[in-house]
Amino acid sequence: MDTSVNPCQNFYQYACGTWRKDNPVPPDEARWGRFNELAERNLKIERDILEKTSNRQLADYYAACMDEPAIEHRGIEPIAAMLKQVDAVASKHDLAQEVVRLHDAGVRVFFNLFVRPDAKNSNQELAQIDQGGLSLPDREYYLKTDPHSVELRKQFEDHVHAMFALLAKAEGGSHEDPEADTHAVMDMETRLAKASMDRAMHRDPDKTFHKMTVENLALLTPDFGWKQYITTVGMPPVESVNVEVPDFVKALDPVIADTSLANLKTYMRWHVLLTNADLLPRAFADENFRFFDHILRGTKEMPPRWKRCVRSTDRALGEELGQEFVKVAFSPASKQKTLELVGQIENEMRKDIETATWMTPETRKQALAKLDLVTNKIGYPEKWRDYSSVKVARDDFFGDAVRAREFEIQRNFNKIGKPVDKAEWNMTPPTVNAYYASPMNNINFPAGILQPPFYNPKADDAVNYGAIGAVVGHELTHGFDDQGRKYDGEGNLRDWWTPEDAKAFEKRADCIVGEYGNFSPVPEVKLNGKLTLGENAADNGGLRLAYAALMDKLAGNVLEKKDGFTPQQQFFLGYAQIWCQNTTEQQSRVLAATDPHSPGEFRVNGVLQDIPQFGEAFACKPGEPMVAEQPCRVW
Repeated sequence: MDTSVNPCQNFYQYACGTWRKDNPVPPDEARWGRFNELAERNLKIERDILEKTSNRQLADYYAACMDEPAIEHRGIEPIAAMLKQVDAVASKHDLAQEVVRLHDAGVRVFFNLFVRPDAKNSNQELAQIDQGGLSLPDREYYLKTDPHSVELRKQFEDHVHAMFALLAKAEGGSHEDPEADTHAVMDMETRLAKASMDRAMHRDPDKTFHKMTVENLALLTPDFGWKQYITTVGMPPVESVNVEVPDFVKALDPVIADTSLANLKTYMRWHVLLTNADLLPRAFADENFRFFDHILRGTKEMPPRWKRCVRSTDRALGEELGQEFVKVAFSPASKQKTLELVGQIENEMRKDIETATWMTPETRKQALAKLDLVTNKIGYPEKWRDYSSVKVARDDFFGDAVRAREFEIQRNFNKIGKPVDKAEWNMTPPTVNAYYASPMNNINFPAGILQPPFYNPKADDAVNYGAIGAVVGHELTHGFDDQGRKYDGEGNLRDWWTPEDAKAFEKRADCIVGEYGNFSPVPEVKLNGKLTLGENAADNGGLRLAYAALMDKLAGNVLEKKDGFTPQQQFFLGYAQIWCQNTTEQQSRVLAATDPHSPGEFRVNGVLQDIPQFGEAFACKPGEPMVAEQPCRVW
């Protein structure tokens, strides 16, 4: 804490000032916060497991990743076959077949194909086709004309040029025009960016559900062999798919028609490089880091090899490693305590819905029905994923990583047309995060986050309720934010709101959009209030729920001070201190453009200025910065 600051002037600095002074961003990171501190601890636990494990699959994968001499010795041989296949494409008629090969290997050219529950029939898995094919973080990076964006594009072009030059050298000069190749990539990706839907608009599930037959999909892009793609990409036979952005798929036709076959192949060669740069010799990995981490995000140094290899193992064999992690880092008592807390916060949500004066009885009844159907998953899966079919060789890191990637892609494809497995997890157990899944109507808390500073068995209830309690409340509120409210209790995209209630919700949400749209993380950059609406509303509602749960628990007890702070003050400090962080200016810019979450400063001050109980706890007066003139509240 920095107690020289008045808590009513800037609570974030008051709660986090000394931590921020003492914890600058490490050279191998672009942002450093309490989440990162815990992730680093978890990473060290995972490293210890991997260095001592008798599990051959885990041990061999990690060892292969750590064997840099072997990676250097193989050079670009691991991607040679992929590049040769791209070079062999004889006509645009063969393009679909090549896209199949690349997508099956995890190289995401032109568009994305993935699997998720059917938005209107949430018990069935459905193939989803979405916009994609870009290298930079967002469409705006290709389109904005301010000096910073123009300079960044030039630096990206320099990077593409450098990567192609490295490839030409490694191939012995068979492709010797990096400059022309660079222009081909930029031209292609700029056209894809222009056709892409705005990121904030893409959050609206009503705008991204367009279920259609494969025949109708084929009509959107007559010059691309959709039927051939769908039947050979490795998924079961399907009659229908969801096309998230039909206008993007339509735009592929002129893009393909107006681009030479040679340039289409150059674009695909680039994405083979981009996808696999981290698996190749150091020169490629270094150049990839130089642009995407150093220039784009402000990271000064590449993380040590062991960190990169632990993360790679977690991505590739996450639940295999996760089983070992929970044995040493997650107790049954923590799971039970979290379940109890979730139950208390769900009870507060029930009271909140029951007493919402802006809701009509008809919508209230539906909201309560949805709340009743929320399910909770704590710590780790009930049934672990089976990786026995993934071949891992101690002397083939590239092959190990690609085979694990292909296993995951195929595992997802195999779900199409089958009933949804609502017990499945989308995060590995060591992950320091949590999520709400609208199609499943469930909240998920991996073991990785159920540790200090989020949950501390030795801390007072007030601190834990402010920390993990707020996280629980946040995820539960997602079920009723601007996205979540459009799904019913069964996870189906269905409008269960009366027009009157929908209008009242949108009015309340607009207050938050306007409030956060005025926050500036770095000079001349403001947050996108629409992009961050869901997360901001969840912060706002989640903290209120956690506070109400604490007050219920403390009711009738004498509220004693600890370290000079009342339980109420401890609660708000517990909340603020999970968001202590420092971020490079470059990373702040990237996050402002792409991240639906606000930076820590605004997740604290933006929320607390809207909550009267905070002002009461710290005796803040009207007119002070931490007391909003017109407080925003959705839930």
